[in-house]
Amino acid sequence: MRSLNGTCVPATPTNVPEPSRTEPALLRNFCIIAHIDHGKSTLADRMLQLTGVVDQRQMRAQYLDRMDIERERGITIKSQAVRLPWSPSEGEEGSGTTHILNMIDTPGHVDFTYEVSRSLAACEGCILLVDAAQGIEAQTLANLYLAMEHDLAIIPVLNKIDLPAAQPEKFAAELANLVGCDPEDVLRVSAKTGIGVPELLNKVVREVPPPVGVKDSPARAMIFDSVYDAYRGVVTYVKVVDGTLNKRERIRMMSTGAAHELLEIGTNSPEMKAADGLSVGEVGYLITGVKDVRQSKVGDTITQLTKGAEEPLGGYKDPKPMVFSGLYPLDGSDYPELREALDKLQLNDAALVYEPETSAALGFGFRVGFLGLLHLEVIRERLEREFGLELIATAPNVVYQVDMEDGTEYTVTNPSEFPVGKIDTVHEPVVRATILAPSEFIGAIMELCQNRRGTLLGMDYLSEDRVEIRYTLPLAEVVFDFFDQLKSKTRGYASLDYEPTGEQTSDLVKVDILLHGDKVDAFSAITHKDKAYAYGVRLVAKLRELIPRQNFEVPIQAAIGSRVIARETVRAIRKDVLAKCYGGDISRKRKLLEKQKEGKKRMKMVGSVEVPQEAFIAVLSSDSSGDGKPKK
Repeated sequence: MRSLNGTCVPATPTNVPEPSRTEPALLRNFCIIAHIDHGKSTLADRMLQLTGVVDQRQMRAQYLDRMDIERERGITIKSQAVRLPWSPSEGEEGSGTTHILNMIDTPGHVDFTYEVSRSLAACEGCILLVDAAQGIEAQTLANLYLAMEHDLAIIPVLNKIDLPAAQPEKFAAELANLVGCDPEDVLRVSAKTGIGVPELLNKVVREVPPPVGVKDSPARAMIFDSVYDAYRGVVTYVKVVDGTLNKRERIRMMSTGAAHELLEIGTNSPEMKAADGLSVGEVGYLITGVKDVRQSKVGDTITQLTKGAEEPLGGYKDPKPMVFSGLYPLDGSDYPELREALDKLQLNDAALVYEPETSAALGFGFRVGFLGLLHLEVIRERLEREFGLELIATAPNVVYQVDMEDGTEYTVTNPSEFPVGKIDTVHEPVVRATILAPSEFIGAIMELCQNRRGTLLGMDYLSEDRVEIRYTLPLAEVVFDFFDQLKSKTRGYASLDYEPTGEQTSDLVKVDILLHGDKVDAFSAITHKDKAYAYGVRLVAKLRELIPRQNFEVPIQAAIGSRVIARETVRAIRKDVLAKCYGGDISRKRKLLEKQKEGKKRMKMVGSVEVPQEAFIAVLSSDSSGDGKPKK
């Protein structure tokens, strides 16, 4: 194209919004929430294919699950944001115009609810997905309540309608009753085959409101996630609420005041795609070249360095760790590597907290706080895989408040911190547990909850054959193996969700394990007085099998204070000193045996007990039959 003076100017396309400057009216930010295994990631796959952002050659199942551990376990651990272009079908609202959908795939497990709550804060709407063969489950309810708290537009959807066991009419009525709509308004889709997915995207454009913000005001962007990249440093994911952020602009983190230059800014579709900037309502990423993981805090507000915003956005409530466990390197020289690895993981996982601690048995390590036992497993596996560390994890425990008779108060995150002396009261955290299951298992569930010191709060029938049972339970009873026991007693049909509700006073004691008279703090545990004996018996029996025989006899004792409540003995290895004595006087044999006995006594005074790694790991596993006796 030539101008009037004859010089060439590039032609500019008309009516095509720039990828980084989309009008807020054409944006839709939404996420997919559901119970575990109800098909969130598979639905995200179909959306990626349908909108053409991933071609058939690159496509693979669970495309947005990037970590090996996610793909192996078949679960989503990290939320993933992706930008999708979509033109509604002919006759639909907005047809003929390309809308930009920012979709976030979220985890379903109760341990990763914090990931879900952060994703919801970056959206205006959500798809509530329910399996048409299994119906509403505990995390369905929990995630729905989270979405309601954020005042999101909720689109109810039934998935897996192609399954032979699917009951779409029955569960559509349940879901409609829960959300407050007509059963006809519940969409039926099959994420596996793609049936109903175009209609779902049309409904997202129609029902999810566009983001609201002031375009001409100073920029305010909320950090909702961040990851550490070994080559590019910290990659920060943001949603722009007001104003515009541009490449090469100087920005300021409002909570820390740290200033950085925007080296790169762009969107995920689903791979990183650089742009000139991000405007109101857009979701994208920023790279500032920062290598320090603490400088990109989730929930912080980003603005311009000069003439920036004065008032930050409301951040996220910091997650409180529910379970604590000690992580120690098998080789003590790996301690600095473990610290660095935890630093990097903490950026990828805002719910992870840790502090250094030492153990007489295990050396230097860290006391790490987790949201639950699956969270603990995942973090430990990531440390071992991604950073090549060999670790020992101590038995998980919760946080206790101990009040002494003299008025002193202690916060106990580790059994070794449990105070000695006259204790007045011990407070332990309690949770409100919601269990959904077929009504035939009510008796088994109530028996399990009563054995775990639970208090029944109420029970409601969702339908003729499905019931919701609510209990108050001590957190310590829930985090260890409660879910496994619940699944086994209900043949896998029950689902569980829980949330913290405060504290209660309980009769708790600390059980110590002594090896050869020495306390091993890694085996210590805080348990209810009524269960202390059973715990002691079970643990000493387990350790007797795991600790190899030494050259001297090793007593294994469980004790509360100075009172021993259980004991097992690892017999000494005995060399046959009488092998060469054929007949002869018995006094000769006695003399040799006495000599051997004296030697063993001397060994005993200087000998230290060898404890294999399996013994520490075995404390984590719960293989008791529930009566305090180990299974044969």
